[in-house]
Amino acid sequence: MTEGYRSKEYGVPTKRFVQTMDLKDDNELIRKYREAHDQEHFWDEIKEGIKAVGILEMEIYILGNRLVMIVDAPVDFDWDAAMERLATLPRQEEWEKHVAEFQNCSAEATSDEKWQMMERMFYLYE
Repeated sequence: MTEGYRSKEYGVPTKRFVQTMDLKDDNELIRKYREAHDQEHFWDEIKEGIKAVGILEMEIYILGNRLVMIVDAPVDFDWDAAMERLATLPRQEEWEKHVAEFQNCSAEATSDEKWQMMERMFYLYE
């Protein structure tokens, strides 16, 4: 983990969004949440929907039951419009209900309501 993670280059200017959410503090539920996001179990329709709304890259990091999601998108990306559209795409509502059992938030919450946008408070580059 101390070697870092290589970022994909897109050849276009991008911007980054960072969000956080807590899972229920239960080792078995956390294991199942991890499983739902592995290559074998992650739903193709959800992956396709994420790309269809214009997201270039999405990563989720975990420490204990705390999640941090990093989303890279083109500079002209409209977060609110993309999340509104994403909510209407195939199986998205079903996916949200599926993962809600692991998340420490309301089962009726949309993805955009569950994940809390983080504020960047420091950066080193100009």
